[in-house]
Amino acid sequence: MPKPDMNILLILTDDQRHDTIGALGNAYVHTPHMDSLVATGTSFERCHIMGGTVPAVCCPSRAMLHTGRDLFRVHEHGREVPDDHILIGEHLRAHGYATYGVGKWHNSRKACHRSFTGGGALYFGGMANHWKVDYNDFDSSGAYPEEERVRHEGMHSTDRCTEEAVRVLRDHNPEQPFFLSLNYLAPHDPRTMPERYVKRYENTLPPVPGNFLPAHPFDNGELRVRDEKLAGFPRTPEEIQQHLAEYYAMVDHLDEALGQVLAELDRTGMREDTLIIFSGDNGLAVGQHGLMGKQSCYDHSLRVPLIFNGPGVPRGKMRRQLCYLHDVFPTVCTALGFACPSSVTSRDMWSTVVHDTSHRSHIFAGYKDYSRSISRDDGWKLVVTTPNAIELHRQLFYIPDDPLEQFNLINDRDAPADLLADLQRELIETSIAEEDPWSFRQEFMNRVGVPRSTYVHPH
Repeated sequence: MPKPDMNILLILTDDQRHDTIGALGNAYVHTPHMDSLVATGTSFERCHIMGGTVPAVCCPSRAMLHTGRDLFRVHEHGREVPDDHILIGEHLRAHGYATYGVGKWHNSRKACHRSFTGGGALYFGGMANHWKVDYNDFDSSGAYPEEERVRHEGMHSTDRCTEEAVRVLRDHNPEQPFFLSLNYLAPHDPRTMPERYVKRYENTLPPVPGNFLPAHPFDNGELRVRDEKLAGFPRTPEEIQQHLAEYYAMVDHLDEALGQVLAELDRTGMREDTLIIFSGDNGLAVGQHGLMGKQSCYDHSLRVPLIFNGPGVPRGKMRRQLCYLHDVFPTVCTALGFACPSSVTSRDMWSTVVHDTSHRSHIFAGYKDYSRSISRDDGWKLVVTTPNAIELHRQLFYIPDDPLEQFNLINDRDAPADLLADLQRELIETSIAEEDPWSFRQEFMNRVGVPRSTYVHPH
């Protein structure tokens, strides 16, 4: 049954890949609090973002999450949110919720002002030195002038955001339901954290991923973007192991911070009335496929953890249905019994959370003009990369047998008949349905022989 007075705690981390939680199969991280959310909630194994239209993928990703709109239906890559694109905080605020924002907000001050009635430690940039972040206190006028930013030098961003979230929960009047959007800056680089966390890995560095490569096998259009310059060329196993150790150490630090937030929920007695939603804004390669960043359509860049925990959520369940992170907005509306704004284009999956029903038949994703992918519920995935008007690269993966996307089956004679043609048609039709401005779409259709169909695949 819907609970219109249920609190919502939305926790979003920055660059946290889908496989960075112990309970979800990572034997190297130390994540007891995330593990607890998994053990007592419902997790989605195949949650994706829709990609990005700029190298700072987190900007459109966060805009998609907070507006419930698809990638090519957000405005200005998510940097601005038009008034007719209703935000989840704005919607809950209109339904009588106290709405709080804490941490990273990458989608304009005006959108922040529309979303929240309180909060603090707000950071309006994309990334920062974690020990020298310039925060704004909550400003009821919505101006957030730069000259009023406060630098908490010497305090890690994870600790500062946690401190503010705990304060919000402590001071909240429990007679009114709340929505708290807690947005961490970690584990985004620069990969720094209190020393005790990285010390855990000094003598036992994580192994290189199974799909490690010294270099990506072809030009994907972004081989020298900022993220890719974080490691040397060619990649070496030793350097990637060190990056992974620091990445996991940042996740460990986040997990301990999460424990403090959950403890405050318990202390205030609000835990049993709070739906907790935990996720990340995008994945990260960290050595996979010879890449470091998230500017691609590989699963390491598109997939994120997604955990629901709280009233009405089954305990200890894993869902394998395909879903998007921005499906969260309509899902929250259904969980609360509220109508969803007409500006939302994503799909409610509350029934999938509770009853394990089917959700999406496929996931479409894109990165700038360079890459498009279609992932089907049956496990087949096609990635098309067009770094320029001359090159065309196609990769066909069967994810159940090849979760690391190592084996390109594009020329495999044993692949099911008509599979490639079906996937190419689905990719084109979905691209058209999504109002995707991909400039190489017609060229791709011409080169692989996909006719322009009058049928438009539903998104």
